[in-house]
Amino acid sequence: MSSGNVVVARNIRLLREQRGLSLAELARQAGLAKQTLSKLEQGTGNPTVDTLFSIAAALGVPVTRLVAEREQVMTVQRADDVVWEQNGGYESRTLDHVYGSGVIENYLVRVGRAPQGASRPSEPHPVGTLEHLYVISGRVRVGPADSPVELSAGDFVRYPGDRPHVYESLEGESLVHIVVSVPRVQPGTGGTNVARTHGGGQH
Repeated sequence: MSSGNVVVARNIRLLREQRGLSLAELARQAGLAKQTLSKLEQGTGNPTVDTLFSIAAALGVPVTRLVAEREQVMTVQRADDVVWEQNGGYESRTLDHVYGSGVIENYLVRVGRAPQGASRPSEPHPVGTLEHLYVISGRVRVGPADSPVELSAGDFVRYPGDRPHVYESLEGESLVHIVVSVPRVQPGTGGTNVARTHGGGQH
């Protein structure tokens, strides 16, 4: 099978399982035969562009989420580029959608400026984990250890949390809000609980 088929297969299965959808249910929502979708998840199918768009629409993601290596999937939303929507007496701004049938964790994190050379990447979380980070105040460098981004107050980023990642304040103490989505433990993996990603104890 081609490397492209492997990427598509892995991404479809991961996104489907994060949403708690069965193979049959996703196939129904995408208007595909279950056998067609099964072949795609096994990496043996050759999807057309229309098929990929149908699956992406059913999963509620851009088609790029199906064809890109997961490590490349990072979304940055700059404060100056966003549109606030009017809703009666208030305005709202969409940051992201969090899908999951596992653990969703919310954190406020105070990020201090580490001494030169003292900063160490955080350990990877379980496979499929995503971190959604919004900067409340300050300036930070965050994200995958090999490709972090610099953000200011009002900026937002989503990145894979199952790789080594960093949090570093660029000026004094910064305050960030992090939502961590950890996929459910799949049957047969031997897992019984999920360790908290940014604090002590177990869920």
